[in-house]
Amino acid sequence: MQLLLAVISGGYAVGAALGWGTEELAEIMGDFGLSAAALLAAVSCYTYARAIDSRERPAWLLFALSSLMGACGNAVWGWYEVILGEAVPKPSVADFAFLCFAPPAIVGLLVLAKRPVTRAGWVCLGLDSWLIGGSLLTLSWSLALAHAARTAQSGAPGSVPRAALSLAYPLLDIALVSMVLVLHFRRSEANRSAVNTAIAALALTVLSDALFTSPLLSAEYQSGQLLDAGWFAGSLLLAYAPWGARRIHPNPGAPGLPRADRPVGRPITGSLPALTPYLAAAVCTLGILYNVVDGRKVDRVVVFTGCTVVLALVIRQGIMLIDNIALTQELAQKENHFRSLVQGSSDVIMIAAPTGTLRYVSPAAAGVYGREAEELVGAELATLIHPHDLGRVVHEVRRFLAAPPAEEPTTRIECRFESGSGEWLNVESTVNRHQGGLILNSRDVTERVRLQAQLQHSAEHDPLTDLPNRALFTRRVRQALTGRRAGDHSTAVLFIDLDGFKAVNDTIGHQAGDELLIEAAHRLQDSVRAGDTAARLGGDEFAALIQGDGSRDRSAREYQVQEIADRLRTTLSQPYRISGSEVRVAASIGVAFADPGITPSDLMRNADLAMYRAKAGGKDRVELYAPQMQAEVVRKAELAGRLRTALHDGEFSLLHQPVVSLASGEVTAVAAQARWRSAQGILFTPAEFLRVAEYSEGAAVGPDGRGGPPGGAPTRAAELGRWLLEEAVGQAAERHRIGHDVPVAVRMSAQRLLDLGPAVGGAVPLGSVEALLNRHGLPSGALVVELADSDPRVPFDELERRLAALRRLGVLIALDGFGSGYAAISALRRLPVDILKLDRGLVEGVVESARLHKITAGLLRIANDLGMQSVADGVDLPEQVMALRAMGCTHGQGAAFSGPLDEYRLRRALVRGTFPVPGGAAQPALAGGSSGGSTAIHRGSHNETPVPPA
Repeated sequence: MQLLLAVISGGYAVGAALGWGTEELAEIMGDFGLSAAALLAAVSCYTYARAIDSRERPAWLLFALSSLMGACGNAVWGWYEVILGEAVPKPSVADFAFLCFAPPAIVGLLVLAKRPVTRAGWVCLGLDSWLIGGSLLTLSWSLALAHAARTAQSGAPGSVPRAALSLAYPLLDIALVSMVLVLHFRRSEANRSAVNTAIAALALTVLSDALFTSPLLSAEYQSGQLLDAGWFAGSLLLAYAPWGARRIHPNPGAPGLPRADRPVGRPITGSLPALTPYLAAAVCTLGILYNVVDGRKVDRVVVFTGCTVVLALVIRQGIMLIDNIALTQELAQKENHFRSLVQGSSDVIMIAAPTGTLRYVSPAAAGVYGREAEELVGAELATLIHPHDLGRVVHEVRRFLAAPPAEEPTTRIECRFESGSGEWLNVESTVNRHQGGLILNSRDVTERVRLQAQLQHSAEHDPLTDLPNRALFTRRVRQALTGRRAGDHSTAVLFIDLDGFKAVNDTIGHQAGDELLIEAAHRLQDSVRAGDTAARLGGDEFAALIQGDGSRDRSAREYQVQEIADRLRTTLSQPYRISGSEVRVAASIGVAFADPGITPSDLMRNADLAMYRAKAGGKDRVELYAPQMQAEVVRKAELAGRLRTALHDGEFSLLHQPVVSLASGEVTAVAAQARWRSAQGILFTPAEFLRVAEYSEGAAVGPDGRGGPPGGAPTRAAELGRWLLEEAVGQAAERHRIGHDVPVAVRMSAQRLLDLGPAVGGAVPLGSVEALLNRHGLPSGALVVELADSDPRVPFDELERRLAALRRLGVLIALDGFGSGYAAISALRRLPVDILKLDRGLVEGVVESARLHKITAGLLRIANDLGMQSVADGVDLPEQVMALRAMGCTHGQGAAFSGPLDEYRLRRALVRGTFPVPGGAAQPALAGGSSGGSTAIHRGSHNETPVPPA
């Protein structure tokens, strides 16, 4: 755009210098060419004014009007010279249009000028304008205007209009030049490039006008001469001003940086506004000297104008002197204010030269750094920063100084700073630019850094053992899998669980349990290698991250990790000395390796699954993860989901297996059993879905491989047990109403029995045994509760009280699985038991194994001596019936008599009343027991109470 502008203007100048070839073409280009250029400027300024919405719009509209007047004047001049072929009369309409060119331009420049904020500023603006205009008027009057004025006084015909016209042009040009100069020194910051271009265009036009009105050229001027090139270039430059400058500077409306951040200009450029009054006085003096040196009488106009210029200069200097005094006082007040702020601030304020030398340090340095400010002044900033932080600080400072100040006015740097005592303090500094150097506002943040470090440590470490917690352990596993050793698949994760820890808490207290955990953590930390990580995940669960050694031999790596895990297991299983007592726990450890492409969560889940497999396999052992473990978990999870749906969709049915007297074959009781026929037609036995129910209750595996927490909403096993009890009691009551007075036996765990007991205050749960007996009206002695082998975690005292309360209601108590549990004798000694039910494992081998035969005979002798009924579970063969009857067992339950029956077949069996007994009727070989067929219930001691079998 600029190149095109220069080519067009240069082409016009060359054509004018060569006379355009013909006189006619010269007149056309000198008149209509100038008119077209001025019209283009008018259209350009008008269009730009319509496109913007700011305080500049009136100025560009006035510039458009000014150019339009110039276009009209040149058009009228061409009408006379080119169209009519006549000389342009003086004065004419063209002169009127040319005279109207300057006033709109002057007003437009006033609009663009920076508006003073005080009354003194407005006075100074007016004085500056008069100083420039008066000095130019003095010089012009001395050179040419005095001659025009004398011509007008001569009284010649037509001399007054011509003289007035010759005076009007230079006077308006003087006013326009004054405004151009004033605006140049007082221009607004907004759209500076466009305004500067417009000022240059008007200045070029005024210069051409001044040459036109000079006595040397005014008499000989003709259209198409070289002087027209000035007007032509001025019009094109004004047309280009808003658009070309806007294209070069994409954001002309935004000033960008404050004055303090702008590059410092040349000193002489900043001094020109202050020198303007003196330059104007010098020009005025030149006008007077010209008259004196030329030997002419000094004109009164020159004297008057010179006096007013000098007076204006004196007034202006007085105003400036008053302003300077006020500014000096204000500056002193602000300096005192800021000095008080700096010296009273608790932060240390330092000013560093571009070389890094400290030029100023506030007095707060003595309290913060323990070093006097005078001691630090002149020191190199780099010598005070910790060597490990120096490189980072230098890099940040260089990056900050290279960044544009508008985008990043400040930056923040934190480093260690040497104090007077030699201690390294953590210092946080806000850094600003200052004359090529830096201003640093620094404060001591050592305590904050220490607190942050403590909080970070607390957030990532277990508060009891001070080992890394699950969050930190997970992050280190992720780093091991994704860091520089990501391809090392020999990395392994160990999950560790302390077997028997809950018993420690329950027996000797939680304080002792905490001491055991602390000791176990110390042993674990001492047993792992330096590069490995030991962590406590929560409760009695620990973990270890064994970093790989880059080995690609999987078997060798597994052997090595197995050795580490065995060593950890042995170490953690050693006796603990807690509060003067020796405590023993074991450790179950699961190991998983970082296979290719595995994620941290999957790796930790695999180790957790392996640890659960170790616990299920007998505890106190190490188990390596295998893919089928995850498949088994998925299968159990799917089965647990189907079980949950089955409970709500009524897919369970209740069957009863007769309990038969081994002496007479009479049905003395029925044992309630649940069966699940799923929607897919699969029939699950009690052992299968009870395992699933327990799995969903206490070991449900979520997305992270962890078991579900106990408590909360009712579990699947609780719902299934409640359904079994309600169905068994309801159907037994219905059978009693039609005359089948046979007791029903329901198997329940000790914990479930306690959960269904009365709450504190005597409130009876809706699903409790008491509530069901009252609701269905089941008579006394018609319900037998088969208590599963006692759980050591269940308190015996509470269980004893609960069973005694049930016996007072007529509920009979059977000890199920007798002969298999470690707590059977203890339960038999303390609990009020009526019936002993032999474990199926004993019954299965009673014929083949002489050892089991003797054990079973001894257990039956105990039951008979205590006056209890005995029931053998799982009697499937006739040989078992005869052997058990010979040993003194009174009742049996199994396939030798009948399998589980539905309600219809059960009632038919009860109507028949007896089953055939292999070997015929026989009397027990051991004395002391009651008749096997007796079903009467007598309250009293165990020795005197014959009870029906269950």
